[in-house]
Amino acid sequence: MASLMDNLLNVLKEEEDKYHVLIDLAWEKKDVLIRADVDRLSKITEEEQTITGELHSLEGKRRAVISDMAVVLQKDQKELTVDKMLEILSRQPEEQAKLREVRDSLRATLDEMNRINGQNQMLLRQAMEMVEFDLTLFRSLRQAPETANYNRSAANTGDLLGRSGFDAKQ
Repeated sequence: MASLMDNLLNVLKEEEDKYHVLIDLAWEKKDVLIRADVDRLSKITEEEQTITGELHSLEGKRRAVISDMAVVLQKDQKELTVDKMLEILSRQPEEQAKLREVRDSLRATLDEMNRINGQNQMLLRQAMEMVEFDLTLFRSLRQAPETANYNRSAANTGDLLGRSGFDAKQ
């Protein structure tokens, strides 16, 4: 059981390390979004995808370790969580303290990551709104105003003025 606990602690620490790399990338992404550096944003996204793949692999390892622990402890794998493990380790305070420390550290890391991602999400939303505003502005500059011409039923005919904005004919 001790080796399984060591494996679980190692996997959780590796996951936390990967999340710290993602946090560093998220901070960099924040600056990149502010500068509107699309090329660097693309590279950051590729790096994030690579790390996310590594995290997915670590998740598989963590599930395998927990599955092995469930067999040893004769517990249901679906019910065996880190919090449940802390309860089970009540008679082993040293192991319990190690697991609690890793769990708390990982939670703090994930909370920080969520906060930074929330900020980046707001920045992206604002950037998209600015792009939409710019597109609307450019469309309106290209579109000529309608004339105030009406047909016999008093409906606007929708005729457009010339594109130039001023009439050279006098």
